[in-house]
Amino acid sequence: MSQSEPSGKLSHLDQQGRAQMVSVGQKPITQRMARASAVLHMQPRTLELILRQGLPKGEVLAVARVAGIQAAKRTGELIPLCHPLVLDHVEVHFYPQPPDRLRIEAQVQLHGRTGAEMEALVAASVAALTVYDMCKAVDREMTIGSVQLEEKQGGRSGHWVRGTSCEESSD
Repeated sequence: MSQSEPSGKLSHLDQQGRAQMVSVGQKPITQRMARASAVLHMQPRTLELILRQGLPKGEVLAVARVAGIQAAKRTGELIPLCHPLVLDHVEVHFYPQPPDRLRIEAQVQLHGRTGAEMEALVAASVAALTVYDMCKAVDREMTIGSVQLEEKQGGRSGHWVRGTSCEESSD
């Protein structure tokens, strides 16, 4: 089994099958990065309103970017078994995909003993939820989907990119 393949054992369960926080105290501190995405599907008119800042609640993408960054910083408070992490950097980007989709990408970087996958996923999710909240008055049929990890670097399992079948070199 390569380092990038999961062991099949759930590390958040103790010997009796009870939930537990994983001990990371003995792991080395390494540079880590995770990138995640989410996609909002909406009416074409909603995407137009977002892009020309024509919604009554204001600058949708600016507010959603700040919400995503804040969410990444608070992931340890939201997900019960996540460690609270000190993040070095968080970025949230928006990629309009006309006529009716908005792709959101969040990237998180840190130096730590555990990865930032959950922080990136939470950032992308909360940014998407914020867009929904700010646009729901004009489009209640929006959907949020395809929330997924795109890439991670650092730690024992090295560099992983969605869609690749083997571990990639981080050189």
